[in-house]
Amino acid sequence: MEKKFNRTLVTCALPYANGPVHIGHLAGVYVPADIYVRYLRMRGEDVLYICGSDEHGVPITIKAQKEGCTPQDIVDRYHRIIKDSFTGLGINFDIYSRTSSKTHHKNAADFFRRLYDEGKFIEKVSEQYYDEEAKTFLADRYITGTCPRCGAEGAYGDQCEKCGATLSPDELINPKSALSGGELVKKETKHWYLPLDQYEKWLSEWILEGHKEWRSNVYGQCKSWIDGGLQPRAVSRDLNWGVPVPVEGSEGKVLYVWFDAPIGYISNTQELLPQSWEKWWKSEDTKLVHFIGKDNIVFHCIVFPSMLKADGSYILPDNVPANEFLNLEGDKISTSRGWAVWLHEYLEQFPGQEDVLRYVLTANAPETKDNDFSWKDFQARNNSELVAILGNFVNRAVVLTHKYFDGKVPADLMPEAVDAETLAQIQPLKEEMQRYLDGYKFREALKEAMNIARLGNKYLTDTEPWKVAKTDMDRTASILNVSLQICASLAVAFEPFLPFSAEKLRNILNVGIVAGTDHREGEAYDVIPSEVEESPYLNRYKAGEGAALHTTHCADSRHCENSSAPCHCEEHSDVAISLSWDDLGKPSLLPAGHQLNPATLLFSKIEDEVVDAQIARLEAIRAEREAAAKAAEAAVVTPQKEECTFDDFQKMDIRTATVLEAERVPKTDKLLKLTIDTGIDKRVIVSGIAEQYSPEEMVGKQICILANLAPRKIRGIESKGMILMARQNDGKMRFITPQETLCNGAEIG
Repeated sequence: MEKKFNRTLVTCALPYANGPVHIGHLAGVYVPADIYVRYLRMRGEDVLYICGSDEHGVPITIKAQKEGCTPQDIVDRYHRIIKDSFTGLGINFDIYSRTSSKTHHKNAADFFRRLYDEGKFIEKVSEQYYDEEAKTFLADRYITGTCPRCGAEGAYGDQCEKCGATLSPDELINPKSALSGGELVKKETKHWYLPLDQYEKWLSEWILEGHKEWRSNVYGQCKSWIDGGLQPRAVSRDLNWGVPVPVEGSEGKVLYVWFDAPIGYISNTQELLPQSWEKWWKSEDTKLVHFIGKDNIVFHCIVFPSMLKADGSYILPDNVPANEFLNLEGDKISTSRGWAVWLHEYLEQFPGQEDVLRYVLTANAPETKDNDFSWKDFQARNNSELVAILGNFVNRAVVLTHKYFDGKVPADLMPEAVDAETLAQIQPLKEEMQRYLDGYKFREALKEAMNIARLGNKYLTDTEPWKVAKTDMDRTASILNVSLQICASLAVAFEPFLPFSAEKLRNILNVGIVAGTDHREGEAYDVIPSEVEESPYLNRYKAGEGAALHTTHCADSRHCENSSAPCHCEEHSDVAISLSWDDLGKPSLLPAGHQLNPATLLFSKIEDEVVDAQIARLEAIRAEREAAAKAAEAAVVTPQKEECTFDDFQKMDIRTATVLEAERVPKTDKLLKLTIDTGIDKRVIVSGIAEQYSPEEMVGKQICILANLAPRKIRGIESKGMILMARQNDGKMRFITPQETLCNGAEIG
C-alpha cells in the first residue's frame, strides 16, 4: 500500500562553487526538480525546496592557489554567479544557502561529533604523502607525476587527464608536490571512516527490496555497488579549508567534502526555518526526494542514507530521481575544456528566452540514458513547437477576441458537439500529465502539455472563426470562448515547465495563480537584516526576499514595483480569477464578459545567424582542443625499453645503403619492393612504406638498414634486412638518414 505523506521536502544536489552552472547541470538536476516543485505547489501541497552552494574541498583550494586568492574569494564569486543564474532561469528555491555559513559549520561538526561519541566511526592510521617544505599532508590532487599508463607528465594523484586513467598517488612515477614542487615523503596520519560494510545488509533490504520502483539507472547502480561489497569510507582528510574535525588533537583535519556537503541540506533548512526544521527532516509523514545527477547516485543512495541511519533520528529519501548525462553537440560536456553552455552566459545572450532553454532541456532530458543538446535542435524546437504551436494558438485566440469582441470573453451562444468533444479531451491529457509528473517522467509530461496546445491549434484551424465571423457572430463567439478556455488550461499546464511564458499568458488572460505557502511565517531569526550583507558566512533572508517567487497564496501573478513577492494590494485587486492545478481541464474557467489584456507574443523566432554563432564558437573550441591534443601527443615520448648490454648492441650490423630501384608490390597498398646497394651486395628489402612514400621518391635515397636481420619471405619475395625508420606520435614514419652522403656499407655504431 502506497504511503501517504503530509508534506514533501525536495533537495537539489549542491552545485560545486568553483565554477558556473552549465546546461548539463540544469538538465540533470535543477530543471526537473523545479518542474516537480512547481507542480506540487500548484496542487496546494505543502512542499519545501532546498539547495545551496557546496563550498569546500580540494578543487576550490587549487583554484584559489592558481589565481592567487583565498578559497573564500573563490566561493563568494561563484556562489553569487550560481545563485543569480538560478534566479534568472526561474529556479524557484525556498532557500539557496551555502556550506561556508556558520549554521552549516556548526551543524556538520555536531553531526560528526554525535556519530563519533556513539562509536559509529572507525579510526585508521595510514601512511600518506607529506610535503616537508609546505609542512602539510597532500590530497591526491596536490600530487603530480608521470602517468604509469601513457607516460604523460603532470598526471594527478587521482587521475591522468591525458589518458583518463584512474590512479592512486603510489602509482605515479616520480611524484612531486603541486604546492612546492619538492620531493615527497610518507608520514603516518590518522583519519575517521564510516564503515559502510556494516550497513550493507540494511542497504540491500532498504533499496533492493524496498525501492524497486526507483529509476532503473538508479536502482542498477545501487545494486552494483552493494553486490560489489562496500568498504569503509574516510570522513576526514588533511586540509585547512572546510569544517574542522571537532575532535581533540585533529588540527589540520577537516570533514571530507562528501560527508560535509549533504548535511548542507539540513543546515539550509535550519537556516530558513530555525523553529520548525525538524518536522521536515524527522517526521515520518514527510516525503524526502533528492534530485541529483548520475555522478551523485552513490552518495545520495548509499553514503548519505547510511549517515542518516547511523544518526538514527532522520527520515530517509523516498525517491532519488537521478538523471544521466547531457552531451553537447555529440561530445561530453567538459568544463576544463570549455565544452559547455554556461547558464549565466545564456541568460545574457538570450534575454527573454529563459523558457526556451527550459523547454529544450526538458524535451531532451537524459532521464534513463545519456542524451544530446544541439543548437539546431534548440532552434527547431523553439520555432516549430513553441512559436508555431503554443504561441501561435494563444496569439490567434486572443487577437481574434480583441478584434471581434473588444477583448472580452464572449458568451457560448451557439455551442456545437465539436466544442464539448474538444474540451473533454483535456481531462485525459491532464491525467496523463499528472501520472508522469508523479512518476518523475518530466519529458513525457511536457509532451502531454504540448498536446493540449496542439488540440487548441487543431480546433481553431478546423473551426476557422475568421471565416465564420463573416456570417455568424454567435458561432464565432462560441468558438473563441472554447479557444480561450483552452488558453486558460494552458496557463496552468505550462506553469511547471515554462514559468515566464505561463505568467505572460496569465497576464494576457488577466488571471492569477495559487502556488504555495511561505513557510517562514512565524519563524524567529537571530540575525537582523542589516547584518546579512556584511557577513560572507551568513545567508539569512530579509523579509519579503529570497523565498520562492510563488510561495504565497495569491490571486495575482503580477508583482508590485520593487518587490519579488506576489501581492494583495489595491492596485492589483481587479484580478478576480485565481487558477490552481485542479482547474486544469475545466470547461468554464473564464466567464463571459471577463476582460483580457492586449495580446503579446509568448515566443519569438530564433534566426539562423543566432545559432550559427553558437555553433561557430563551439567549432573553434573543438579545433583548438584537437590542435592542442595533437601537439601534446607529438610531445609524448614512448617510455624507454628494458636495458640491453653492449654485447647485445654489437650483434646488430647497422649500415648505410642507397636505393637503386623501387616498385609497388602487386595487390598491396602498403608494400614497396626496394633494390638497394649495401656496399657489401645488392639485395631486396620489402618495406611497408607505400602509403608515405612513392617509388619515385625512393630511388636514389640514402638510408640506414639492419643488414644482418634474418631473411624472410613477404608476399613471396625474400626480404633481406630492415630499413631503420622513426615513428612519430601522429603515426607517420620518417627515414633515419645520414646528414652527409656516405659510402654504401658504412658501419653505424
